[in-house]
Amino acid sequence: METPVRWTSAGTTARAVTSAVTATDRALQPAIDDEEIAAADAFDLPGADLSGEEVAVQILPAQADEFTCASCFLVRHRSQIALENDGVLHCVDCRG
Repeated sequence: METPVRWTSAGTTARAVTSAVTATDRALQPAIDDEEIAAADAFDLPGADLSGEEVAVQILPAQADEFTCASCFLVRHRSQIALENDGVLHCVDCRG
């Protein structure tokens, strides 16, 4: 069922006014550059909520020349060993 035609005080229909306003709005909108949108999407703003994002990281096993610090739990090169107590290794940054 078609909506009834409403007339304005100037003698034009509401439908004609609505279509004229919509056409004017489209004409006033700036042209959207898809390349700019794609470039802007590539940047993460500081403080942005990234909880819905998935991160793909390749996990590598520990290498022969690496150790995991027992204090900071970072994987370090063996040249960074500062302290060893009963097989527990600590890096030079955590020594103090």
